[in-house]
Parts: sequence; C-alpha cells; structure tokens
Amino acid sequence: MKKTEKSDSLARRDFLKGAGVAGVAGIATAALSGNEAQAALPEDRKTSGYRETEHVMKYYELSRF
Repeated sequence: MKKTEKSDSLARRDFLKGAGVAGVAGIATAALSGNEAQAALPEDRKTSGYRETEHVMKYYELSRF
C-alpha cells in the first residue's frame, strides 16, 4: 500500500470542511432572510396536461401495426 503525503490528505480535509461551512452558511442565509418561498402557479391551467399535437398524431399514425 502506498503512503500518501500528509499535505495531500490535509488539502482534502480542508476542502471538505470548507464545503460543509459553505453549505451551512447557505442554509442559514435562506432561513434568516425572512421571505417565504412561494411555488409558481401556471397562469392558465388549460395549457398543462396532455395535448394531441401534430407530432403526437404523427407518432400514433406511424406506430400502428
């Protein structure tokens, strides 16, 4: 087994510590901002869902046996 250098393992540890601190800081910023997150709603509910468009009709036509 090959021994790794001490500085190599410290660099990885420092990176992981920094990533953890950055994650906690991001969560704290979002939690302390005071704004509630709201989901986006579609303006017209008729536009969502299944629609038989031209390419769908072409697929149906070509997939028939």
